[in-house]
Parts: sequence; C-alpha cells; structure tokens
Amino acid sequence: MSKEMKVIDSFGEMCPIPVLRIQDEIAVMESGDSFMIVVDHSCVVESVKDKYKNKKVNMVIDEVMNGVWEITLTKL
Repeated sequence: MSKEMKVIDSFGEMCPIPVLRIQDEIAVMESGDSFMIVVDHSCVVESVKDKYKNKKVNMVIDEVMNGVWEITLTKL
C-alpha cells in the first residue's frame, strides 16, 4: 500500500520562502520519496528549476491552471 504524497501549499508565498520549504523537506526525505509543492508565482518555478537542475532530485512541473503550478520533487 502506497502512502499519500505530502502536499505543501505555498500560495501567496514569494521567493525565497517556497524554495526554503523545499530545501527543508528534501533534507529529511529518503531516496525515492516524493512530495508536491503548489505555487502561484512564476518566479518560484524558475528558482526551483535553477536550484535543483543539477541536484539529485527529479522534478515534474505542471501548470494546472493559469498561474498555478504543481511541482513534484522526488529525491534520487
């Protein structure tokens, strides 16, 4: 039985707050664990892409509606 994925709501939070929340979550994750953060600022999406593009983290970014992104991160 799979556990439910943790979802962090970062609506209304500007950089660097969501990026710091991601950093804190990744620090306590095991390899293979995933979580989702929901954001509503494009600058957050760009910051996350830049910070984690060469790290041991897989990212899936999905704009679920205009101006709202779900970013799923999995620790490799």
